[in-house]
Amino acid sequence: MADMATPSTRINLIGLARRLVNDGVLTEGDAVAACEAAAAREQSLVAYLVEEKHLDAARLALCASSEFGLPLFDLDALDPELLGTHGVSEPIIRKYRALPLFRRGNRLFVAVSDPADYRALDEIKFSSGLATEAVLVEHDKLTALLNRVLAAAETQPLDDINDADLSALVAPEPGQAEDDADAVDVDDAPVVRYINKLLLDAIGKGASDLHFEPYEKRYRVRYRIDGILREMAAPPPGLANRLAARLKVMARLDIAERRVPQDGRIKLKVSRNRSVDLRVSTCPTLYGEKIVMRVLDGGAGLLTIDQLGFTAEQRELFEHNLKKPYGMVLITGPTGSGKTVTLYAGLKELNQPGINISTAEDPVEIVMDGVNQVNVNVKAGLTFASALRSFLRQDPDVILIGEIRDLETAEIAVKAAQTGHLVLATLHTNDAPQSITRLMNMGVPSYNVAAALNLIMAQRLARRLCKHCKQPLDLPRQVLLREGFTEEEIDAGLTVYDATGCDQCNGGYKGRIGIYQVMPISDDMRKLITHEASDIEIAAQAQREGIADLVRAGLDKVREGVTSLSEIHRITKD
Repeated sequence: MADMATPSTRINLIGLARRLVNDGVLTEGDAVAACEAAAAREQSLVAYLVEEKHLDAARLALCASSEFGLPLFDLDALDPELLGTHGVSEPIIRKYRALPLFRRGNRLFVAVSDPADYRALDEIKFSSGLATEAVLVEHDKLTALLNRVLAAAETQPLDDINDADLSALVAPEPGQAEDDADAVDVDDAPVVRYINKLLLDAIGKGASDLHFEPYEKRYRVRYRIDGILREMAAPPPGLANRLAARLKVMARLDIAERRVPQDGRIKLKVSRNRSVDLRVSTCPTLYGEKIVMRVLDGGAGLLTIDQLGFTAEQRELFEHNLKKPYGMVLITGPTGSGKTVTLYAGLKELNQPGINISTAEDPVEIVMDGVNQVNVNVKAGLTFASALRSFLRQDPDVILIGEIRDLETAEIAVKAAQTGHLVLATLHTNDAPQSITRLMNMGVPSYNVAAALNLIMAQRLARRLCKHCKQPLDLPRQVLLREGFTEEEIDAGLTVYDATGCDQCNGGYKGRIGIYQVMPISDDMRKLITHEASDIEIAAQAQREGIADLVRAGLDKVREGVTSLSEIHRITKD
């Protein structure tokens, strides 16, 4: 809300905030703090109070109804199937969290939880060409309905999708005729419909990977959701070859070759305005071909730095090093730990008309307008190293390297970082100090490593506890101390939560958040690197400088009630 973001907020509370204070719902100090926090997050006061569980949504809606003189509408009485957009675009609905309900004449009635946010009504008025009128609703019910409507819009299948051949959904490669995908006749309608259902179901559930696995007496299909594999289907084992053949046809692989691994790619249209890339890998096993598909949903992967899970200090360090004109920012962690998403959150900050950004990736997972993105193709001779050499001849400001895998790539990246370019890259190591010794073990001279590096971030993805069903876990003081919590944290009233499970989550968890070790390279650390110190010595120096390791960063998220102790054990400990 614009009035909540002004410098005078601390002195003069107005509107709904003043009403909440006058009604005794909030103290003036709490109201001021809530207004400032909401403004900092670029969030409405209503959204902040409800989502942080400071106030009940129904009570807050009653106060807003009294303040703004608007009747309160119960969304539970509405049939979601009857809703339409009335000419309002999905991005506007998503941005302002306002939902068109119905139209009478030239007036459009719009559900809002914060009537003070006039920008939403003005934008919808401009978009629809209709006069708008606010309908006050409870924030939590509006959020639930919006999520349902937007999810349905994203995954709404094409007409007759269940009865059509799935090859109609596979977009042809540039220059290839659409019917080339059917060069091998796999005219098996039940298999086509079955795979169709599995793929759309996996994308709808937010799976990052699908595993098709044949065994002697059974066949299973698993989805990786929030980092955990879950068995979702068990088709008859006799279908193994037909399922594999269909998937290989879609990926344009050789269905006659079953003795060696193959890699391919599928571009899948899941709706009329959204497509998803699937990276396909086959591997011959004892009882048939195992097929793994990685979901590369470029439209869903782009987050802002605020959404990643940094502490305020970690975010400041990351943003400070992104603003440097040269040097290397290195992000490390295992496969699937969110390194690419973190890199692209940084690129989003850097992506300005005056900056030339080039990326080399294998493959490009997130598409960003204004960034020159290159898919590495080793078979064609386009390697990370060759792409980097080309970039350096094209006047780059920022270079992103999907992964430093070998000495040649590492040397070019380090030299680029030392010659006036900002280099963002990933590396596969367990923590930040080990990244330094990994580069030296590759063969990069220690003095070049010390000169090039500005910042190293190690990261993991921890599953978020479900807000609806998480429960406090009673642990003895000695156990908490042994886990790594301090006496001060325990004495301050530490509450550890654990997963329970309900119909709104996956076994007590819903979504994931980043756990980070953010290690800037200080002068003392550069001296250690130059003298080829071990990762243990570098880690000790980082500890002396107050840099939290991954375990400590995870414990902070446990203390905040975001995740569980068992989840931190899973991602950070043996």
